[in-house]
Amino acid sequence: MQDRYKKAIQQVQDHLLNELIPYWLTHGVDAEYGGYLTYYDANGRPTGETDKTLVCQTRMLYTSSASHRANLGDGRFLDIARQGFDFLCTHFWDDEHTGWHWVCAQDGTPINRSKLTYGQSFAIYGLSEYGMASGDPRAIEMAQETHRSLTALAADNEHGGFLEFMEEDWKPKRPGVYGGDRKSFDVHMHLMEAFTNLYEATGEARYKEDACYVIDLLFDKIIEPVHGTGLAQFAMDWTPVRAIIFKDVWGSDRDVEEDEGRPLDNTSFGHNVEFAWLLKHSVDILGLDLADYAPKMQKLYDHCCDYGIDWERGGVYCEGPAAGPARERNKEFWQQAETMVGMLDAHLILGGERYFDAYEKVHDFVMDHVINHKVGEWYPLFDENNRRLWDYLGHAWKINYHTVRAMIQCERRLSQLIAKGENG
Repeated sequence: MQDRYKKAIQQVQDHLLNELIPYWLTHGVDAEYGGYLTYYDANGRPTGETDKTLVCQTRMLYTSSASHRANLGDGRFLDIARQGFDFLCTHFWDDEHTGWHWVCAQDGTPINRSKLTYGQSFAIYGLSEYGMASGDPRAIEMAQETHRSLTALAADNEHGGFLEFMEEDWKPKRPGVYGGDRKSFDVHMHLMEAFTNLYEATGEARYKEDACYVIDLLFDKIIEPVHGTGLAQFAMDWTPVRAIIFKDVWGSDRDVEEDEGRPLDNTSFGHNVEFAWLLKHSVDILGLDLADYAPKMQKLYDHCCDYGIDWERGGVYCEGPAAGPARERNKEFWQQAETMVGMLDAHLILGGERYFDAYEKVHDFVMDHVINHKVGEWYPLFDENNRRLWDYLGHAWKINYHTVRAMIQCERRLSQLIAKGENG
């Protein structure tokens, strides 16, 4: 296995250090107004689109901060993070109602003042990471203020969890495609991630309590108990419902074939495996007992190995039922990134060669097809035969959060595997 680990880490390090990091040290910063520009074509050139989304501004803040904490960029990423923090706080924060606007123009003028819990969670995540990278107390204070607003104004005190789609003044949006009557796996998974990061940054018990609360909620309400996989969307009382596409999105969502939404028996391989490795991270940071969660993680990993991995052509498919072959067989960049990290975690925690086999299938697909090696970033979407469907490298919802984070995390895990083997 050592030869396989060393081959993989060499390719990961080469991509991270010689492609991804050089690209993002020279792209993304808006030199005119501050903050980040995120629209890049297939050749890595700006498309001319300039709107700034809360999700990408906070994810760029996170990635720059995390890269600095990983000793990448010779200090330059801290400068990139600092100016992004200043732009975010100056233009996205709502002084009247608290919370963060959803979309601003290039100069910071709010375009969409909605309060979406998904965006608030990434504000907490990015701000707490920047606080740990920079030591700037303002970042931690803003993360804490975001947490206060979210828990006071978006918590569902009747059914548990959090509301997800709200107007500028935090009143719930209308139902249906406006999202006012829905809850989701995606949002609550990222709240776990955000609260964990805030606890790491502060050591304050209340954030550990909130992270543990969300973890318990995820298993009580969101993870389907028989197969151990995540359902996507729910009514306010946590009744599972067919997943629909909302007016305010945070990804390049493809059309749903039926008006009622995706089939009820449907799960995302990428979200499942991302949740598993983020859960392991939370277990470590929060000081929980891994033995309580490892069997639940194994169900998520095994399901992906059984139905999500394309064992013939490489990569991981998008979605499928809880038991049976994948239904949406496209291969999306972020699911590849998260599956790479997750399968290395599975191999480290659970042992067995199968999980590393799965990692290699995705790793090789990414290295051979997904990365634009001439430029440094990843293409977004491929079909089941590995034909590229979309070719941009950045847009309103895609920047370096999944790609850089995955390479940093994979490098750490591969280093652990190599050290473990050399130490017997």
